[in-house]
Amino acid sequence: MLTFSLFCGIIVYEWGTLRMKPICIFMLILGLIGCVKETQPVKKEKVEIMDLKGKKVLMIIASSNFRDEEYLVPQGIFKSQGLEVVTAASSLEISRGVLGAKVKPDILITQVKVADYEAICFVGGGGAVEYWESKTAHNIAQETVAQNKILAAICIAPVILANANVLKGKKATVFASEAGKLKAKGVSYTGTGVEIDGNIITANGPQAAEKFAQAIVKLLK
Repeated sequence: MLTFSLFCGIIVYEWGTLRMKPICIFMLILGLIGCVKETQPVKKEKVEIMDLKGKKVLMIIASSNFRDEEYLVPQGIFKSQGLEVVTAASSLEISRGVLGAKVKPDILITQVKVADYEAICFVGGGGAVEYWESKTAHNIAQETVAQNKILAAICIAPVILANANVLKGKKATVFASEAGKLKAKGVSYTGTGVEIDGNIITANGPQAAEKFAQAIVKLLK
Protein backbone atom coordinates (compact mmCIF):
# COMPACT_ATOMS: atom_id res chain seq x y z
CA MET A 1 0.00 0.00 0.00
CA LEU A 2 2.78 2.39 0.94
CA THR A 3 4.71 1.47 -2.19
CA PHE A 4 1.65 2.46 -4.16
CA SER A 5 1.74 5.84 -2.38
CA LEU A 6 5.29 6.30 -3.59
CA PHE A 7 4.22 5.62 -7.17
CA CYS A 8 1.28 8.01 -6.95
CA GLY A 9 3.46 10.67 -5.31
CA ILE A 10 5.95 10.58 -8.16
CA ILE A 11 3.20 10.90 -10.82
CA VAL A 12 1.41 13.73 -9.06
CA TYR A 13 4.68 15.54 -8.36
CA GLU A 14 5.61 15.41 -12.01
CA TRP A 15 2.21 16.50 -13.31
CA GLY A 16 0.65 18.32 -10.39
CA THR A 17 0.37 22.06 -9.68
CA LEU A 18 2.67 24.01 -7.36
CA ARG A 19 -0.05 24.04 -4.69
CA MET A 20 -0.07 20.21 -4.64
CA LYS A 21 3.69 19.87 -4.30
CA PRO A 22 3.70 19.58 -0.45
CA ILE A 23 1.13 16.77 -0.64
CA CYS A 24 3.24 15.02 -3.25
CA ILE A 25 6.34 15.26 -1.07
CA PHE A 26 4.40 13.76 1.88
CA MET A 27 3.23 10.87 -0.29
CA LEU A 28 6.79 10.31 -1.50
CA ILE A 29 8.05 10.11 2.09
CA LEU A 30 5.35 7.57 2.99
CA GLY A 31 6.25 5.52 -0.05
CA LEU A 32 9.94 5.52 0.82
CA ILE A 33 9.21 4.39 4.39
CA GLY A 34 7.02 1.61 3.02
CA CYS A 35 9.77 0.39 0.71
CA VAL A 36 12.27 0.23 3.58
CA LYS A 37 9.87 -1.78 5.72
CA GLU A 38 9.06 -4.16 2.88
CA THR A 39 12.72 -4.89 2.18
CA GLN A 40 13.60 -5.64 5.81
CA PRO A 41 13.79 -9.41 6.47
CA VAL A 42 11.15 -10.84 8.76
CA LYS A 43 12.69 -12.10 11.99
CA LYS A 44 11.67 -15.65 12.80
CA GLU A 45 11.45 -16.79 16.38
CA LYS A 46 13.83 -19.57 17.22
CA VAL A 47 12.04 -22.64 18.51
CA GLU A 48 14.27 -24.74 20.72
CA ILE A 49 13.70 -28.42 20.11
CA MET A 50 15.04 -30.77 22.72
CA ASP A 51 16.22 -33.94 21.04
CA LEU A 52 16.29 -36.90 23.40
CA LYS A 53 17.46 -39.37 20.76
CA GLY A 54 20.50 -41.30 21.85
CA LYS A 55 19.60 -41.05 25.53
CA LYS A 56 18.73 -44.19 27.46
CA VAL A 57 16.22 -44.92 30.18
CA LEU A 58 16.44 -48.11 32.23
CA MET A 59 13.20 -49.65 33.47
CA ILE A 60 13.56 -52.30 36.18
CA ILE A 61 10.66 -54.73 36.49
CA ALA A 62 10.04 -57.69 38.77
CA SER A 63 10.60 -61.20 37.43
CA SER A 64 6.82 -61.62 37.70
CA ASN A 65 3.74 -59.62 38.73
CA PHE A 66 4.93 -56.16 37.72
CA ARG A 67 2.16 -53.62 37.20
CA ASP A 68 1.39 -53.50 33.47
CA GLU A 69 0.41 -49.81 33.15
CA GLU A 70 3.40 -48.67 35.18
CA TYR A 71 5.68 -50.25 32.61
CA LEU A 72 3.77 -49.93 29.33
CA VAL A 73 2.53 -46.33 29.68
CA PRO A 74 5.93 -44.79 30.57
CA GLN A 75 7.68 -47.00 28.00
CA GLY A 76 5.38 -45.69 25.26
CA ILE A 77 5.92 -42.08 26.30
CA PHE A 78 9.68 -42.50 26.49
CA LYS A 79 9.85 -44.02 23.02
CA SER A 80 7.63 -41.30 21.57
CA GLN A 81 10.26 -38.80 22.75
CA GLY A 82 13.07 -40.65 20.99
CA LEU A 83 14.46 -42.26 24.12
CA GLU A 84 15.89 -45.76 24.04
CA VAL A 85 14.30 -47.97 26.68
CA VAL A 86 16.24 -50.86 28.21
CA THR A 87 14.45 -53.30 30.51
CA ALA A 88 16.16 -55.11 33.36
CA ALA A 89 14.97 -57.81 35.76
CA SER A 90 16.37 -60.48 38.06
CA SER A 91 15.74 -63.07 35.34
CA LEU A 92 15.93 -63.03 31.54
CA GLU A 93 12.83 -65.22 31.33
CA ILE A 94 9.63 -63.60 30.14
CA SER A 95 8.03 -61.64 32.97
CA ARG A 96 4.24 -61.54 33.23
CA GLY A 97 2.42 -58.48 34.43
CA VAL A 98 -0.48 -58.52 36.88
CA LEU A 99 -2.88 -57.88 34.00
CA GLY A 100 -1.25 -60.30 31.58
CA ALA A 101 1.41 -58.27 29.75
CA LYS A 102 4.49 -60.26 28.75
CA VAL A 103 7.92 -58.62 28.71
CA LYS A 104 11.29 -60.16 27.83
CA PRO A 105 13.99 -58.28 29.79
CA ASP A 106 17.03 -57.07 27.89
CA ILE A 107 19.53 -57.45 30.71
CA LEU A 108 19.85 -58.76 34.23
CA ILE A 109 19.70 -56.27 37.07
CA THR A 110 23.18 -57.44 38.07
CA GLN A 111 24.47 -56.22 34.68
CA VAL A 112 23.24 -52.66 35.09
CA LYS A 113 25.83 -49.90 34.67
CA VAL A 114 24.28 -46.68 35.92
CA ALA A 115 26.61 -44.54 33.80
CA ASP A 116 24.94 -45.89 30.64
CA TYR A 117 21.59 -44.25 31.43
CA GLU A 118 20.13 -40.80 31.91
CA ALA A 119 17.30 -42.09 34.07
CA ILE A 120 16.56 -45.26 36.02
CA CYS A 121 13.00 -46.22 36.82
CA PHE A 122 11.78 -48.92 39.22
CA VAL A 123 8.38 -50.26 38.18
CA GLY A 124 5.87 -51.29 40.82
CA GLY A 125 3.35 -54.07 41.18
CA GLY A 126 3.29 -56.81 43.81
CA GLY A 127 6.38 -58.44 42.39
CA ALA A 128 8.53 -55.39 43.17
CA VAL A 129 8.76 -56.66 46.74
CA GLU A 130 11.67 -58.80 45.56
CA TYR A 131 13.81 -55.65 45.34
CA TRP A 132 12.85 -54.09 48.69
CA GLU A 133 15.85 -55.63 50.44
CA SER A 134 17.99 -56.28 47.36
CA LYS A 135 21.56 -54.99 47.76
CA THR A 136 21.87 -54.88 43.98
CA ALA A 137 18.79 -52.65 43.67
CA HIS A 138 20.00 -50.48 46.55
CA ASN A 139 23.41 -50.04 44.93
CA ILE A 140 21.77 -48.99 41.67
CA ALA A 141 19.65 -46.39 43.49
CA GLN A 142 22.65 -45.05 45.41
CA GLU A 143 24.87 -44.85 42.34
CA THR A 144 22.12 -43.09 40.37
CA VAL A 145 21.94 -40.38 43.02
CA ALA A 146 25.74 -40.15 43.28
CA GLN A 147 26.02 -39.67 39.52
CA ASN A 148 23.28 -37.02 39.55
CA LYS A 149 21.07 -39.06 37.24
CA ILE A 150 17.28 -39.18 37.41
CA LEU A 151 15.97 -41.81 39.83
CA ALA A 152 12.30 -42.77 39.68
CA ALA A 153 10.00 -45.31 41.29
CA ILE A 154 6.25 -45.91 41.17
CA CYS A 155 3.62 -47.72 43.23
CA ILE A 156 5.34 -49.83 45.95
CA ALA A 157 8.77 -49.43 44.34
CA PRO A 158 9.61 -46.22 46.27
CA VAL A 159 10.14 -48.54 49.26
CA ILE A 160 13.26 -49.76 47.43
CA LEU A 161 14.59 -46.20 47.38
CA ALA A 162 13.69 -45.64 51.04
CA ASN A 163 15.48 -48.83 52.07
CA ALA A 164 18.49 -47.72 50.01
CA ASN A 165 18.53 -44.56 52.20
CA VAL A 166 18.31 -42.17 49.24
CA LEU A 167 14.97 -40.66 50.30
CA LYS A 168 15.85 -39.59 53.84
CA GLY A 169 14.82 -35.97 54.39
CA LYS A 170 13.20 -35.81 50.94
CA LYS A 171 9.59 -35.53 49.83
CA ALA A 172 8.20 -38.68 48.24
CA THR A 173 5.02 -40.60 47.64
CA VAL A 174 4.17 -44.30 47.44
CA PHE A 175 1.18 -46.64 47.23
CA ALA A 176 -0.82 -45.66 50.32
CA SER A 177 -0.49 -49.04 52.06
CA GLU A 178 3.30 -48.61 52.22
CA ALA A 179 3.40 -45.03 53.52
CA GLY A 180 4.59 -46.20 56.94
CA LYS A 181 7.68 -47.81 55.41
CA LEU A 182 8.76 -44.47 53.95
CA LYS A 183 8.09 -42.55 57.14
CA ALA A 184 10.14 -45.08 59.13
CA LYS A 185 13.12 -44.21 56.93
CA GLY A 186 12.85 -40.47 57.57
CA VAL A 187 11.01 -39.69 54.35
CA SER A 188 8.56 -36.79 54.11
CA TYR A 189 5.58 -38.72 52.75
CA THR A 190 3.23 -36.46 50.77
CA GLY A 191 0.60 -38.87 49.44
CA THR A 192 0.40 -37.01 46.12
CA GLY A 193 0.04 -38.78 42.78
CA VAL A 194 3.51 -37.75 41.64
CA GLU A 195 6.21 -36.16 43.79
CA ILE A 196 9.42 -34.54 42.56
CA ASP A 197 12.32 -33.69 44.85
CA GLY A 198 15.41 -32.72 42.90
CA ASN A 199 16.25 -35.57 40.53
CA ILE A 200 14.11 -38.09 42.39
CA ILE A 201 10.58 -38.77 41.14
CA THR A 202 8.08 -41.01 42.90
CA ALA A 203 4.47 -41.90 42.08
CA ASN A 204 1.75 -43.71 43.99
CA GLY A 205 0.26 -46.13 41.48
CA PRO A 206 -0.90 -46.99 37.95
CA GLN A 207 -3.32 -44.06 37.75
CA ALA A 208 -0.30 -41.75 37.95
CA ALA A 209 1.75 -43.60 35.32
CA GLU A 210 1.31 -40.98 32.59
CA LYS A 211 2.18 -37.98 34.76
CA PHE A 212 5.04 -39.98 36.23
CA ALA A 213 6.54 -40.55 32.78
CA GLN A 214 5.95 -36.95 31.73
CA ALA A 215 7.78 -35.73 34.83
CA ILE A 216 10.77 -37.88 33.93
CA VAL A 217 10.80 -36.59 30.34
CA LYS A 218 10.55 -33.00 31.57
CA LEU A 219 13.60 -33.43 33.78
CA LEU A 220 15.51 -35.04 30.93
CA LYS A 221 14.82 -31.97 28.79
